Amino acid sequence: MRDGEPSRERHDGKRHDGKRHDGKRHDGKRDGNGGRSGWAARFPARGRLAVLRRTAGEFLDDELPDRAAALTYYGVLAVFPALLVLVSILGLLGGPVTGAVLDNLRQLAPGPARDVLSGSVEQLRDGRGAGGVFAAVGLLGALWSASGYVAAFIRAANAVYDIREGRPVWKLTPLRVGLTLVLMVLLLASAVIVVFTGPLAERAGDLLGIGPTAVTVWSVAKWPVLVLLVSVMIALLYWAAPNVRGRGWHWISPGSLLAVLLWLALSGGFAAYVAWFGSYNRTYGTLAGVVVFLVWLWLSNLAVLLGLEFDAELARERAVEHGLPPDAEPFLPPRDTREWPEDAAAPDTRTHRTGEQR
Repeated sequence: MRDGEPSRERHDGKRHDGKRHDGKRHDGKRDGNGGRSGWAARFPARGRLAVLRRTAGEFLDDELPDRAAALTYYGVLAVFPALLVLVSILGLLGGPVTGAVLDNLRQLAPGPARDVLSGSVEQLRDGRGAGGVFAAVGLLGALWSASGYVAAFIRAANAVYDIREGRPVWKLTPLRVGLTLVLMVLLLASAVIVVFTGPLAERAGDLLGIGPTAVTVWSVAKWPVLVLLVSVMIALLYWAAPNVRGRGWHWISPGSLLAVLLWLALSGGFAAYVAWFGSYNRTYGTLAGVVVFLVWLWLSNLAVLLGLEFDAELARERAVEHGLPPDAEPFLPPRDTREWPEDAAAPDTRTHRTGEQR
């Protein structure tokens, strides 16, 4: 990491004008932040600009485009096993449910990518038939394959936070599989939200006494709900993946919200590009759908990593305000150091205890 442009305020927690970083004067009165809350109130305008500048700078320094490409590779290996698990569970709810998921999936994916995804779901749906022990073993294998993406994201998150992986394998493997399972449950919840349309929404409207109005309201309201649910999924990745002890769990972090908004913008822009200006069919022929899907997946991972970098730089700014040197690495205390080399664990621990720079 480069030297940041953090605040020039004193590390004893006081500013030169006599105010403290928590927004209170020594006489107990609040300063100009008023009743503002959140990260915008926590940092002055100069601090917010420094966070944004460092996020943009670390975008290349941390090689996020390359790491997004690596995540895309693992994502391709993970997406189809994940779809297998999802389709197997949705199959218990009946064919119309899977059909509704396909209809909404075609609305989200850009251009030929929707054909790749929807075709895969249809093949998985039609190919189900093995039962008993073999089906259970297949689902467990699919779960382990899907967890490869989480393992790759853990490595990328540690690189963004400039910290070594210190958690032993017996601790990291359950985290990897458990996090994958939780994400799949949230994906299933997303699928239920998507299919809760038509007759299901009408029935709910009858129970609530609002009739067909429920269909109209839910057809609009389900998309913000999905955005919030995806934000929670990303925030879960941001919280559990890196080997750092941060502020604890938050349902939505600034970075996760930024990642979702950026993902929506990139998906919409890329879909428009493919529809109006793209030449993938002429260049790649029958592989055009696969290439478009890979580019879209890369853009999606890029948005997620940029949101992670934003959260990391917010954490760095908070650490600097509490006295840590701006270029200290790591800038947050580790969760576990058991897998660190002996010559690396002691200096890092001492850095966070005394504020000394390595």
